[in-house]
Amino acid sequence: MPLALAMAIFFMMWWIVLFVVLPLNITTQQENDDIVPGTPESAPASPQLLKKMLLTTVITTLLFTLYYFNYVTGFITLDDIPFLPKFSNINHLS
Repeated sequence: MPLALAMAIFFMMWWIVLFVVLPLNITTQQENDDIVPGTPESAPASPQLLKKMLLTTVITTLLFTLYYFNYVTGFITLDDIPFLPKFSNINHLS
């Protein structure tokens, strides 16, 4: 796998994981009874973005390691999924 492809896959996985991690452990300003003037009541009180970015990086690194291990070893392929057609039997056009 070329380095640029690996970096692109890691980058896409990182963003997907970030959107999963962002809503975790969020309290609104209304829940904390500390509403900053000029902001909506539903705004997060303390988003802790740096902490979430670090957590996202750790989770993505683990997931990418599993993905890369599977890519190198071929442990699980699309042919292992029962309801998909067998991709190894498809003739490629030359």
